[in-house]
Amino acid sequence: MSTEQEWEASYRDRDAGEFAHPADGNARQARKRVSADAVIRDETGRLLLVDPTYKPDWDLPGGMAEANEPPRDALRRELKEELNLGIPVGELLCVDWVSPHGPWDDLLAFVFDGGTLPADRARALHSVDPELAAVRFWPPTEAARLLRPYVWRRTQAALTALERGTARYLQDGR
Repeated sequence: MSTEQEWEASYRDRDAGEFAHPADGNARQARKRVSADAVIRDETGRLLLVDPTYKPDWDLPGGMAEANEPPRDALRRELKEELNLGIPVGELLCVDWVSPHGPWDDLLAFVFDGGTLPADRARALHSVDPELAAVRFWPPTEAARLLRPYVWRRTQAALTALERGTARYLQDGR
């Protein structure tokens, strides 16, 4: 039985009035924006970065989750939509709580292990989405220069998690 089926079974044959108060509370509770990115490497250890047309700096591949979409599923969808890349999404490497900034509310940024692409697959990778101006593998030293400082700190934490096998929790990349 799936989790969804378990939930449905637990609510079956119950009075709908029982849920009026919780539903009202759910409607009033804060919602979090959620993003899901991947650390994807090539066989030489370079990191895959994307250059979005809608912001000034490079970024990790991935993007924003849709309403009620699990972060791992959001990442799979974004990789397919933007790069036509279907890969197994590995373990969670870090979660970063990003404080409100500019016009944006706070954000939970999940970073997963996207693994290592074989040389032929890495060479063939290209954008299939007009939101991306470029897609390229960069050595970590160049990635540090191209990414926003807090995104680079998040990426470093993800790389450390890969080495140590332990996921990290960050706040604003720290």
